[in-house]
Amino acid sequence: VQLQASGGGLVQAGGSLRLSCAASGRTFSYLVMGWFRQAPGKDREFVGAISGSGSSKTYADSVKGRFTVSRDNAKNTVYPQMNSLKPEDMAVYYCAATRSTMRIGDLVTYEYWGQGTQVTVSS
Repeated sequence: VQLQASGGGLVQAGGSLRLSCAASGRTFSYLVMGWFRQAPGKDREFVGAISGSGSSKTYADSVKGRFTVSRDNAKNTVYPQMNSLKPEDMAVYYCAATRSTMRIGDLVTYEYWGQGTQVTVSS
C-alpha cells in the first residue's frame, strides 16, 4: 500500500483546510486510515482515524469538534477536514493505514505511512 498525502498549505487562524490521502491497492476498504501530526521538536501524535467502512471515527481530544474525517472507498481516498485552525495545529500531517482495528491511536499500529504534508497556521 502506498499513500500520497496532499492539501497542506498556509492558512490564517480560524480558517479551514481539507487534506487528502490517496492510497494504492485494491484493499482500501479493509484499511483503517489514521492521520497524525508532528510539530517541530515534538513527537508525532495521533489526530484521528476512520474505519474501513467509514462508520466509525475517532479523534484526539485536542481536535474534537474542529476536525472531521471522511473517506471515499471508490476513489481510495480519505479526507481529513480541519476547521477552526489554531496556531498550535501547525505541523506536518501524515496519513497512515493499518489492517488492525486495535489500538488505532498508536503509531506502531500502522504498517503504511504517507510522506506528510505541511500545515502552517498564521496568527
